Amino acid sequence: MTPDADILIVGGGLNGPALALALAQGGLRVAVIDNRPAPARAEAGFDGRAYALAIASKRLLTVTGIWPRVGDKAQPIHKIKATDGLAGQGPAPFFLTFDAAEIEEGPMGFLLEDRFLYAAFWQAMAETPNITLLSGENVVAQETGAQGASVTLASGKTLTGRLLVGCDGRGSGTAARAGIRRVGWGYGQTALVTAIRHDGDHQGIAHQFFMPEGPLAILPLKGGHHSSIVWSETTENAARIQALPDADYLAALRPRFGDFLGEIALAGDRFTYPLSLSLAERFIAPRVALVGDAAHGVHPIAGQGLNLGLRDVGALAQVAIEAARRGEDIGSQTTLEAYQRWRRFDATTLALGMDTVNRLFSNDNPILRAGRDLGLGIVNALPGLRRRFIRQAAGLQGDLPRLLAGQAI
Repeated sequence: MTPDADILIVGGGLNGPALALALAQGGLRVAVIDNRPAPARAEAGFDGRAYALAIASKRLLTVTGIWPRVGDKAQPIHKIKATDGLAGQGPAPFFLTFDAAEIEEGPMGFLLEDRFLYAAFWQAMAETPNITLLSGENVVAQETGAQGASVTLASGKTLTGRLLVGCDGRGSGTAARAGIRRVGWGYGQTALVTAIRHDGDHQGIAHQFFMPEGPLAILPLKGGHHSSIVWSETTENAARIQALPDADYLAALRPRFGDFLGEIALAGDRFTYPLSLSLAERFIAPRVALVGDAAHGVHPIAGQGLNLGLRDVGALAQVAIEAARRGEDIGSQTTLEAYQRWRRFDATTLALGMDTVNRLFSNDNPILRAGRDLGLGIVNALPGLRRRFIRQAAGLQGDLPRLLAGQAI
């Protein structure tokens, strides 16, 4: 029997659509199954939720046709400033500054609101003939065999394909049904996320302020006078702060935010997300591959979650399309092992690196504080090392899939 699609993708957030578009460009037939009604998120108003997209991620979005739809809504990141400190006492004297002028590729990255990126993905998929969208559908069962994979939906419909891909987040049902276990731990931290309006112009500078309870990221949005914040606090403090009225919430934020951008005011909805590290023990199973948070959930300390997922997208799309062109089985163990070799070490290394940075900075130990402040100052004083960190943050290091190098597969 002819399968319904070459590849079945469970999850229509961001990685799933990106993978679908990349595969479709390579001539493969794709079905995307998502449990949310499609318009709900695409039609959302401004709420401040945004992603820091590395240069390599922008390249993938350009090749897949997404960037022309959203580029005019993205805020270039010209500098990143990181410092240690205490709320109400201002930053430590040692700053680490990454400047886009130190690399040839332009801005280190871009801030783009979730609502724009999500809508662009869904519009592009709807316009692509070899992508089938099934929104508002839940997968309740899956089976794999020598010839392919199948999923059963809550509606009773069954779909078949050569390969099943889980893009369904940290609680991936695809992974669980495939018998893939997860390892990880909580940080005892919760991220408070919202948008801030400020009098001063952010000038395209992103700030990372490390405090004992957790880091505060201030991420510039388009227009100069709005920023998205990701404010990590202990779980107990975060619950208390989130329950406050807007005026009291802002009063709690002000001593942490500081006055470098003038007066601030809330400008978006308020969200919370518990923070943890979560890694799948394997990225593959027979006829199954995991992508994005389904494979690795990392601390948001460097805004690398979506960038990591898009690296997965680029790698899996490349091995699958190249296998198809050679006449090979795109869901074979050989193809899947090539994907896992490419991505598992890189993703695990970055996840554990972010874990280490968070543990090093999220405490008030005076000895560690002196050491980390000195370390920031040393890195800032060494142009060669600083440039290497900049290129890493921009996603330009390592064995890049073609899409992340700006090349079609």
